[in-house]
This record gives sequence, C-alpha cells and structure tokens, in this order.
Amino acid sequence: MCLWKILVVLQCPSMGCCCKLTLMSKLQVSTFDIQIVQHTNIPVGVEMERFADEADVVIVGGGPAGLSAAIRLKQLAKEQEKELRVCLVEKASQIGAHTLSGACLEPSALNELFPDWKERGAPLNTPVTEDLFSILTEKYRIPVPMLPGLPMNNHGNYIVRLGHFVHWLGEQAEELGVEIYPGYAAAEVLFHEDGSVKGIATNDVGIAKDGSPKDVFERGMELHAKVTLFGEGCHGHLAKQLYRQFNLRENCEPQTYAIGLKELWVIDEKKWRPGRVEHSVGWPLNRNTYGGSFLYHLNEGEPLVALGFVVGLDYTNPYLSPFREFQRWKHHPFVAKTLEGGDRIAYGARALNEGGYQCLPKVTFPGGMLIGCSPGFMNVPKIKGTHTAMKSGMLAAEAIFPKVTAEDPASETAGLHIPEYEDNLKKSWIWKELYAVRNIRPSFHNYFGLYGGMVYTGVFYWILRGKEPWTLKHAGLDSAQLKPAKECTPIEYPKPDGKLSFDLLSSVALSGTNHEGDQPPHLTLKDDSIPVANNLAIYDGPEQRFCPAGVYEYVPLETGEGMRLQINAQNCVHCKTCDIKDPSQNINWVVPEGSGGPAYNGL
Repeated sequence: MCLWKILVVLQCPSMGCCCKLTLMSKLQVSTFDIQIVQHTNIPVGVEMERFADEADVVIVGGGPAGLSAAIRLKQLAKEQEKELRVCLVEKASQIGAHTLSGACLEPSALNELFPDWKERGAPLNTPVTEDLFSILTEKYRIPVPMLPGLPMNNHGNYIVRLGHFVHWLGEQAEELGVEIYPGYAAAEVLFHEDGSVKGIATNDVGIAKDGSPKDVFERGMELHAKVTLFGEGCHGHLAKQLYRQFNLRENCEPQTYAIGLKELWVIDEKKWRPGRVEHSVGWPLNRNTYGGSFLYHLNEGEPLVALGFVVGLDYTNPYLSPFREFQRWKHHPFVAKTLEGGDRIAYGARALNEGGYQCLPKVTFPGGMLIGCSPGFMNVPKIKGTHTAMKSGMLAAEAIFPKVTAEDPASETAGLHIPEYEDNLKKSWIWKELYAVRNIRPSFHNYFGLYGGMVYTGVFYWILRGKEPWTLKHAGLDSAQLKPAKECTPIEYPKPDGKLSFDLLSSVALSGTNHEGDQPPHLTLKDDSIPVANNLAIYDGPEQRFCPAGVYEYVPLETGEGMRLQINAQNCVHCKTCDIKDPSQNINWVVPEGSGGPAYNGL
C-alpha cells in the first residue's frame, strides 16, 4: 500500500464528542500507527477525500534548478512535437519570494538554456567590472590579488537579484506551457506499492493549532507523476525523508553547511560603483571559524548594494551569533565608509550547502531525482551554486524526456528509475568543477585555520588545479561540532547603533515574513524535555543565537522555577539552520501552510 493518510470522522457515543482517526498505512513498517485525537469542533460534513491529479513530471521547488528542468522538458517536447504535462509546486506565495542569494551569477548554464537570454529580457543588468578581495583585521584591510584562474575571479559574471531572475525564469516556463502552482507546499512523498515514488501531496490547510479543522479546512492535493524531481533547495524536508528511504547517503560524507545573511541598502550615489564586487575573510571571525563577506554594487537604476555575511555551521563556540557577527562586520572602516548615510531596505537569511564533491549523495531512485541545492551542487570557493543548480535540472530533464515519452519505458518499478541522470552528471562540467575544488573547504580544518586553507588553495589549486591525488575529509556533522559552553569564552557583542547595525526583530520585519497564526507548528520538537536538559544545560541554549530570526528563546516557567524553550514560529524565514545545527538533532523543520514565510523582493 502507498503512503496515504486515511482520515475518518466518527461520532463516539462513549465520549460524547467527535474524534479523528488517523491511519497510516504500511509506511515501510510492519505495523500500523493509529492516533486518536479528541476534538469538539470538527465541522459536520468536512470532505476528507484528497483530490488526485496526474502529470508526466512533477517538480517540487520553483528555484533555478526546478524551473530550468521544467523549461528544458518543454523545450524538448516542443522540438520533438510531443505532448508533455509538467507541473511545478512552490511553497512561496509567488515565484522568487523565498529565493535568497548573493548573487554573482556565472551565466554558463543560462547560455545553454536560453542563448538569446538578452533578447528575452533576462534581468542581468550588472556585469562585473571590478573584483576586490581582502583579509580584514579589526581596523585594517590587507588586499589580496585576484589572480586569473582562482575560484573567486568573477570576470564575465553578473551581479543579480536572484529573486528577480528566478521570477523571470518562471515567466519563461509558463510561456512554454509549464503549470506552476505557487503557494502550494509539498508536504508528503507518495509511494507506489512497490516502494517507488508516486508523486507528492500538498499539505492540508485550515487546521488549527490543536489539530482540529477550521471552517476553511481543505484537504491537500495529490500530484502523481511518472517521475518526480525534488528541487527544494538546501536541506529540503522531503529530501531528508528520501535519504533515509532509499539510503542515498550511504557512500558519501555527511553534508556540511553555512548560514548566509543578507541585506539590501540604498547608499549615497557618490559611493556607488556599479559592477564592483568585494569579498573578504578574517575579522570579525577568528581564524578557526570559516566564513566571509560580500558586498556587490548593483546597477538597477538606483544606488543599490547587496551585502552579506556567511558563517560555516561547523563552528564550535556556542556563544557565536552569525547575525551579530554580520552586524559587527558592517562597522569595519572599509565597509562602513560605503554604508554611512545609506538606508537598509531588506533583510533575509538562508542555509547553504558547503560539502561539495565529498558530500554528494546518490541522486536517482525509483520514481524520482534530486536536483540543485537539494543534493548540494554549490561550488563553495566560488560562492556560486545557481549555474550548477540550473545545469543539474537541465541534465535531469534530458535524461527524463526520452523515458517519459516512450511507449514502453522499460522500467522495473511503477515510478520510473532513470540512472542515466547520474551518469550524465558525472560526465558534465558540474562534476569536473566540483572535483577540482573538492579540497579547498576541508583544507580549512588545520591548526592555522583560515590562513592554512588559503595557503593550500594557492599552492594546490592555483598550481595543480585540483589534480592532487588525495581527497580531504570534512569534520563531520555540523550538529556535532559545538563544544560545551563551559569550555568556551562568551562573545561580547556591541549594541546596535541603528545606523549601520540593527537588532534582530527590526531586521526580521524587513523580510516580510508572515505565517497564519492558528496552524500546527512547523518547527517541531521530537522531545520537549531536551532543549532545557541538554541544549541549555550543556551549550547555554545555542538556538537562541544561531537562529537569524529570533524564533527560539528561553523564558522562565510560569511557576518562576526553571526555564522553557519558547518557539516563535511566526518569525521563521525558512533558513533551516535550526534543523541543521541543533546539537541534539531534536528540531524537525516541516512545511507550514503554503504562502507562509518570507516575502523577499529580489533577494
């Protein structure tokens, strides 16, 4: 049987109330889980059947990978005069509203997808004209020459607002006939009886916090397909299930991550240098904490700069706050001179994959594939993943098309298994690019930290181009890297001045984040006792510092004795950092109702 929830509403004479019986059928286990939840307000006549629809291909996620896959499928269908139904679901209220990146775009994949992208009006308005790289001390800047061939060289790239670029991709997809459904969150993977993926189901909406259906309750929708692509972005919650279901991470290292925080500013026009790209490492982080900054001057008709700070989530000090490191960095003299007199107009945050080649999982399985930043195709030294994400979606489409349009696809499972996608990946420039830089990020794990990693990059990458006959390993799970608080020194952060640096809640307000208040929590705890007993007792509550949106805080119990973890889920910007960095791995991020979350405008 497949992964379906059968919901029955019945009157319980013995209890004098309505109950909801939830029966989970054979979810790869030998027994049934039955939950009976007491409710007193279930509306009479609530429709419990879930509508199902069929497509040839279903895509989860309206980012660069998902949209590129959808576009390429429809391009092939048009070229070969084939009928092909492609449906794409996206949890944001509109395409691009949950997209956040630097972003400095390498146009290689775009050139392949749309050679005429300039004529089509792609929003690539700012070619890179100047490239600066710095090592920062507390008060000074040490310039580093940007030699040709180094990963950070941005000659030929474009500074973009990725949300706008993704929105444009969505328009191109719709023109080709792709069915796009924004505001629908894929909450569940559906399976055939043989265990292959059947499709996805969107979540039910109109459910109150206590689990009872409200007057506006609607069941989610099932989308079935011959093959389903999962392009949820970094640390997708459905991908987590698929890793376990198909043992996709059996032959790779655990993924390692970073958190990226970003702001958009309007600055004094006299300080504006359209096309200028600035990157830095060093202060305010110590040499053993991986991270760095970016500051990009956009050419969007007004003096805009995009700036941000990235911190590797393998950091060890539980007192570190990525948000407050970002705010402190803006006070460096080299940075402050650009921002002084300007106005901050947007804020957001997102986790990103940093594991690279060593951490790539198996990406094909019966009925489905992983594309984009979900498996982790980001080139970390370049700080770029859009071009690789797009290319992975295109390669997936090219492997899928002949199979889904064949009269006899010759598949051993009901959901098509297409291993050719992974074969094509390994023959592509994605694989070559990630293999060449595979040792740069893990080379940071040495006594000299940042400086040892920079020396390694200069010697082994710039000279040998990644041809060294060894592959370094990462440190392991990011959640296992924190040291107990008693072994670490608390970090004293300066108070925000309201001009260059700001507090957390006023920052979250600029993200446009909103969630329906009366709905089940999408930030769930496996064990309510663990935060206080473990995270607070041992690590001094790191979730209240690593979250970039003020979701987690420890507050006194109502009795006045002891503390409890309060979760302000309405603040969540969907960055996934809590699910990644929680040292107890007790937090599980799941999708809220569709359209909830941030409302980024070109971040």
